[in-house]
Amino acid sequence: MARSIPFDTSIDTTTAPISAAPKRGLLRRFFDAVIDSQQRRAEREIAKYLHGVKFTDDVEREIERRFLELPPGRL
Repeated sequence: MARSIPFDTSIDTTTAPISAAPKRGLLRRFFDAVIDSQQRRAEREIAKYLHGVKFTDDVEREIERRFLELPPGRL
């Protein structure tokens, strides 16, 4: 069912109930921290590799080869 929203700016919306976001569990927070850490490490490695290098197709392929392939036995 559609609700109409009044365009009156004098309405006080500070008393409207605010639904709190569900709290993430300990395991989920740990998992997110590990993923964030790996992402930051990969970005640092790519930045180190690109320092002073012109970004070409060959460089892009090398980055993909080094950082995006799974190590043997990880599939």
